[in-house]
Amino acid sequence: MAIVTRLGEEYPVVIFSKSSCCMSHSIKTLIYSFGANPIVYELDECSNGQQLEKELKALGHKPSVPVVFIGKELIGGPNEIMSLHVKGKLVPMLLKAKAIWI
Repeated sequence: MAIVTRLGEEYPVVIFSKSSCCMSHSIKTLIYSFGANPIVYELDECSNGQQLEKELKALGHKPSVPVVFIGKELIGGPNEIMSLHVKGKLVPMLLKAKAIWI
């Protein structure tokens, strides 16, 4: 879990994803639509992708992707991100993390 946590805390927005996952694509598209430029780790393209996936599962994320960190905080998967978006809380969170500017 140490690697995932460390990577998740390096940038304002970090997404752990798989290039073939439609939910990962949807969450990345949503985050990009606000003008954020997240760091994306495509687990199926990373040399240590299997290790990262094991760590994400150990954190309780099944399926393991997508998983989003915002402002050094583990937010969760698509359900959590979409819930924040519907409640109008995602943009303020991105602003607070300095991932976007208005």
